[in-house]
Amino acid sequence: MKLKIALLCLCLVGCVQYTSPDRSTWNYYLNGASFMDMTETNKLAKKPVYLGSGGKLLSDNNSKKMEYGDKNENDITVGREYMAKLEYELYDSLLTAGVSVERAGTDVVVILTRGAIMKNDVAEISSNGDSILSTIARILRKYDATYMEIAGYTDAMRDATASKAMSLDMAERVGVFLARKEIKPARMFIVGRGSARPIAAQDSIGRLTNRRVEIRLAPVR
Repeated sequence: MKLKIALLCLCLVGCVQYTSPDRSTWNYYLNGASFMDMTETNKLAKKPVYLGSGGKLLSDNNSKKMEYGDKNENDITVGREYMAKLEYELYDSLLTAGVSVERAGTDVVVILTRGAIMKNDVAEISSNGDSILSTIARILRKYDATYMEIAGYTDAMRDATASKAMSLDMAERVGVFLARKEIKPARMFIVGRGSARPIAAQDSIGRLTNRRVEIRLAPVR
């Protein structure tokens, strides 16, 4: 009987639908996040906050000590290897429709279409999105010497203000989810870019692709 009860409890826990916390609490979950683009200047300015929160540098994860050669070139080599491993693990773990993993120089970008991670009728993480974002969070806890820019995008909308607000809501919602999965907000840059930077045509099919959240990951040296 006890075993049956335990199994039932596990089933109920696994079947609970994720719900974003009340918006009034989002500042609490995102305390330490930066609401700006992840530029080189902004990454440098954020570093004291990041380190103060217990953030790790790439060198902290490097067990291979290079005794020869230029230190900067060695750091770049280590960074490329680290990010390549991160890319492969994300790619292998996220083989699902509406999700893609790409390289952008040293950085790794995870593209999540809105339909893959959110409900159709309301602005909320879907059960499928819960699974996808939980997988991403698990990997990001492992590869913790990284900054992340969480950027929301919409398709072309007549009201630019509404477009900007919607895209920021998507990005913040993902940021809150990751924060609740033990991802330090001090690693995060959160932005809403509205309909900027479309990656598909603005037709009925392309619009579904342009509504997306991109998580761009960069090594912290």
